[in-house]
Amino acid sequence: MDKKFRVQQWKMLLITMFCYLFFYTGRHNFGWAAKGMAADLHIPYTGIGWISFSMLMGYSIGQLINGNLADRFSARLMVTVGAYLSIITNVAISFANSGTLIMILWALNGYFQSMAFAPGAKLINNWWSEEERGKAFGFYTMAAGLSSVVTYLLSIILLQQGYEWRMLFRLPVLLLLISATAFLIIARDKPDLAKDTKIEKQPEVSWVNRYRLVLSNKRFMVASLGFGFESMARYGLIFWVPVHYLGGNWKDNPGNLWVTFLLPVGMAAGALTFGMLSDSLFKRDRIKAIIFGMSISAIIAILIYVAPVHNLLLGGVLMLLAGFFVYGPQACFFPLSPDFLGSSLTGTGIGFMNMIAYLFAAFGEPLLGFAIDTTGSTNSIFIVISVLCLLSACSVGAVKFMKLPIVKTV
Repeated sequence: MDKKFRVQQWKMLLITMFCYLFFYTGRHNFGWAAKGMAADLHIPYTGIGWISFSMLMGYSIGQLINGNLADRFSARLMVTVGAYLSIITNVAISFANSGTLIMILWALNGYFQSMAFAPGAKLINNWWSEEERGKAFGFYTMAAGLSSVVTYLLSIILLQQGYEWRMLFRLPVLLLLISATAFLIIARDKPDLAKDTKIEKQPEVSWVNRYRLVLSNKRFMVASLGFGFESMARYGLIFWVPVHYLGGNWKDNPGNLWVTFLLPVGMAAGALTFGMLSDSLFKRDRIKAIIFGMSISAIIAILIYVAPVHNLLLGGVLMLLAGFFVYGPQACFFPLSPDFLGSSLTGTGIGFMNMIAYLFAAFGEPLLGFAIDTTGSTNSIFIVISVLCLLSACSVGAVKFMKLPIVKTV
């Protein structure tokens, strides 16, 4: 492979990672703002749950639409526009005084946020061949995990400095403004000359046929179901772990803040590790890697349930491992789109898969809230999360037993 092209490959991957590194500052900030928002605006926690639901639904619908659009239009422009609109929406929420208005804006923010991941994945797929796809998607998914780390860190610092919840919607997104602008300037949708590389040539397919081909691939449909359960478990951790560890007053237990911080750290490490292992140890058998990761996640969730919450060292280790194993398999789910469907359907496939993921995650939030209300303890969420991880492993495992030809385009 041409050395100059190799440099360009890494340049495109790194700039896409850099942009996505700050995307969650406009999405995962909500869990940290929820407590202050509920108290300030007198919104019950049920209402907070529905606001969170609205964003996930907006994101889910947006994934279905924008994934398809990414196979037709410029990923570079879609990612940038989505970032700018998300920033505007976050700032607008910081000035809102109505729960209803916040719900509407947060739903729109979900749609704007959905304009990033599938288009970014499409851009990466345009630059990287099948032989290194797991590694490339592992790095990309790691950036998403690190985005949670950045958001958690900034939120913790702002809270400890005494800033009110509104600032969580204003300050962190300034970093997204910088990274999205850099992405707009540097990124290119695809190589100028792909004939001297191993990158697959991609014929034009109508938007209707893109959806039809994705929906007709039964292996991909079942794998997407497994991804839905994985995302319910992941978002259950992301949203409810801060609530679990903050307790009645986080200022009385400041160490608990840093226990929660280890969750996204583990997620970032898991994404990179699983992406590379799926290419090497698992010989590009993404299914086997996913089953392994989700099975271990189920065990760790049970261990968190039985572990004493006041033991910060043990809690920190378990949070790190939970993030590692529940999020790591995501790096193996996304390559299933080009693996099962072909490169020309990468955006549509990932968009559909993410649509299922966030649809499940949206309905998972009220489910976990119900578990807390029923038991009177936030610790109960880890039993539910363990079951969800097992359902994910079983769903993906079913793909192994499906004796069907893979309908794959180039």
